[in-house]
Amino acid sequence: MPDYKAFRVELSDKIAHVQINRPEKVNAMNADFWTEIIEIFQWVDDTDEARVVVLSGAGKHFSSGIDLMLLAQAGSALGKDVGRNAEGLRRKILQLQASFNAVDNCRKPVLAAIQGYCLGGAIDLISACDMRYSTADAQFSIKEIDMGMAADVGTLQRLPRIIGDGMMRELAYTGRTIDGGEAQRIGLVNRTYANQDELLAGVLALAGEIAEKSPIAIRGTKHMIRYMRDHRVDDGLEYVANWNAAMLQSADLRVAMAAHMSKQKAEFAD
Repeated sequence: MPDYKAFRVELSDKIAHVQINRPEKVNAMNADFWTEIIEIFQWVDDTDEARVVVLSGAGKHFSSGIDLMLLAQAGSALGKDVGRNAEGLRRKILQLQASFNAVDNCRKPVLAAIQGYCLGGAIDLISACDMRYSTADAQFSIKEIDMGMAADVGTLQRLPRIIGDGMMRELAYTGRTIDGGEAQRIGLVNRTYANQDELLAGVLALAGEIAEKSPIAIRGTKHMIRYMRDHRVDDGLEYVANWNAAMLQSADLRVAMAAHMSKQKAEFAD
């Protein structure tokens, strides 16, 4: 596994632990972050042994969002031609969006473990994950409004499906900070933990439970859930019928049924 500048990646017991590793910079998302995350999640997608992902941040905070130096560099690159400026900024925004699309499009479940700050671009990131968990004192904020801009890397598109339209608008318009307790009440996180150690232990335990399931069934379930974001119920039913017409022929079904009947643990191939 290659060394990364913005991340530390480990694979153990079928769990890929992807950790943002810039604690001295509050895990701010610099240029290395945006390019490396695409490569990492492509590796996860291609590696059958990696059945589930835990995404965390090293140190006291999950992430303070986009590195302000990156924004400053983008601003300094602007010239006098409005059309060319707009074209360059649009291209840059689409590149950043592709980084979190890589997380969203990953075939494997992605579980975010959040402590301390989760601000701005970090909200975009966790919105692209399957599930979110945090410490009780974690701090969440859609900070872009306080920087004079609209969030543009996925929050406004994905978050309404997680916490509802009205609550998303309140947080996006005000930029106010909520803690882990409120995040759980509005459905942003599934569960809170007393401290960072308990958080990581709990999320890794849940990831381990998912990793023990049929990989074919888990990946198929995620694919169906994603498909239903943009399709009618009848479309989804037709699609899952076609999908399972093939996938129900997998050996995983026979293994699962035999394990259930014998009351033994199922062992699935990667």
